[in-house]
Amino acid sequence: MNYKVEFKGENVEGIIKVPASKSIANRLLIIQALCKEKFNINNLSDSEDTVVLQRGLVSESDIIDIGHAGTSMRFLTAYFASQPGNKILTGSARMKERPIGSLVEALQNLGADIEYVEKKGYPPLQIRGKQLNGKRIAIDSSISSQFISALLMVAPTFKGGLELELEKNVISSSYIEMTISLMKLAGVLVKKQDNLLIVPEATYKMKDFTVEGDWSGVSYWYQIAALAKKPDIAITSLYKESFQGDARCAEVFKHVGIETAYNKDGIALSKSTDIPAHFEFDFIENPDIVQTLAVTCVMLGISFKFTGTQTLRIKETDRIAALQNELGKFGAVLEYSNNGTLSWDGKRNSLAAIKEPIRIPTYHDHRMAMAFAPIALMGIPVIIENVDVVRKSYPAFWTDLKAVGFSLTECE
Repeated sequence: MNYKVEFKGENVEGIIKVPASKSIANRLLIIQALCKEKFNINNLSDSEDTVVLQRGLVSESDIIDIGHAGTSMRFLTAYFASQPGNKILTGSARMKERPIGSLVEALQNLGADIEYVEKKGYPPLQIRGKQLNGKRIAIDSSISSQFISALLMVAPTFKGGLELELEKNVISSSYIEMTISLMKLAGVLVKKQDNLLIVPEATYKMKDFTVEGDWSGVSYWYQIAALAKKPDIAITSLYKESFQGDARCAEVFKHVGIETAYNKDGIALSKSTDIPAHFEFDFIENPDIVQTLAVTCVMLGISFKFTGTQTLRIKETDRIAALQNELGKFGAVLEYSNNGTLSWDGKRNSLAAIKEPIRIPTYHDHRMAMAFAPIALMGIPVIIENVDVVRKSYPAFWTDLKAVGFSLTECE
């Protein structure tokens, strides 16, 4: 299904409850599965990623298909490798193009029985789970922080625990810190010595836990506030002291004129008139909000230089290419260098000259849909294809857009 997205007013007003953090929820589900004494997870994310992981953990089938859910692929690979039973772990065509070799090699070094079903280094995987013996191993930490989180969470079940040496530059370390913090709450203390993480053999013990709102999902409301003429937006279930690295939205969007006020229920967003001509930021810790910022800056005419974007090549789609393709429809030429720098010189077509709707394919990527829909605030109708992709992280996104005045019309 496709939506033609329009906005004809000036004010964007509303109180929004964003979905619960799938990053926190997914880690808690693995910890819960490893706990001998079960605990409750309150406000569990209803995102497709979390639903897929939850089903995979309890499925009795020999074949687990996680579709596009990259987190589930990484976390379940480590989980199934360390638990008795045989599984084939597979996914979508795109998932079979996303590398997993570093994680598999690390697990094999610990004695895991994992074979590639098709192409070496990529899913699907044949996993014959068993008790693993811990030792000191190294892993390339420049590919995906989820590899590291996956190993850390199952490491307390290894005989002797685990010493994990992080080689090369660590990316998205805030997600590793999230994992370590949640493990600590569950009674497992991970020691850090420079680039070495030491996990003891231990038993998880966790109390009931309520998951906070998803800051990655909040980024689209920051974008809406930035593009709206008169925003008055409140968002609930958020905390200033958050487990999530994307809580830096407040800091990042301040650079494009959005102020954040914290209160007991969450945050309130307001817009200043201080809009910069150029914006530079290192997104190595926050790659999931690059698309949102890139679209925002192009719409506002703010040239930019974003570093730390190299992992976007291996996400749900090649997000660099997708941004270049779709923002190119507005006359913006985005340059990318292999060191992870994405930049734009500030030149684009006149938005006022665009009379026909701009069609945006979503590339099976939820963040493409959500980052481009707010363009309607600029007076440009956009057609977002395959709108159901938002179920991956924010199932109520379209409902929430309508609640603040956006018009959504089904179209071909």
